[in-house]
Amino acid sequence: MISQFLWVIFPYLCIASFLIGHFYRYKHDQFSWTAKSSEFIEKKQLMIGSLLFHIGIIPVILGHVAGLGIPKSWMEALGVNDHLYHIGAVYAGGFFGVVTLAGMLLLTSRRITKESVRKLSSTSDIVVNILLLFIVFMGVYSTLVTNNVQHDFDYRETISVWFRDLLIFRPDPSYMTDVPLTFKLHVFTGFLIFAIWPFTRLVHVWSVPLNYIGRSYILYRRHKKRKTS
Repeated sequence: MISQFLWVIFPYLCIASFLIGHFYRYKHDQFSWTAKSSEFIEKKQLMIGSLLFHIGIIPVILGHVAGLGIPKSWMEALGVNDHLYHIGAVYAGGFFGVVTLAGMLLLTSRRITKESVRKLSSTSDIVVNILLLFIVFMGVYSTLVTNNVQHDFDYRETISVWFRDLLIFRPDPSYMTDVPLTFKLHVFTGFLIFAIWPFTRLVHVWSVPLNYIGRSYILYRRHKKRKTS
């Protein structure tokens, strides 16, 4: 019963919260869609932490998409055997995971230890920072430690299959039975962050100003004052 809730009911509840919550907030609370800026309070730590986080998180996300979304047999058909995949997942994934973790440590430390930043922060801001830090830490730990300790475990034959089946509404919690605890915590908290996403500042990631790329230049011309006779 617990397994059924954790790996079937809970993920679907989180997905529903993510979709319905975004729709509701966009319809009824657009004015709070963007994040409050604390850059004017403290800039250096924010700049370094944000830079490290964004440099690391994009490859990490792409790695999750590949690892969860592409079946192992497809990888092998493309010539990517277990050894090559392991090198990419552990070394490349581990490196970018550590970069992301360093960024999150700086951002979370800044949010909590800087009194002026903390006063500007809401409870949800602090919760999101701590939760993201935990998720990234468990991901890095699972990649660098668990994978090297439990050599017989392959998440592409367990978590990945479970995840893809979940998306096509054929959930089978038995795939998660023998998954190491570190991976389970990473997956569980990953879904949890999706559940609370619409109700936090995380929604600002959908407000990337892509229209600026194609926007026409604004031209400023100096007008000479006319002489009056």
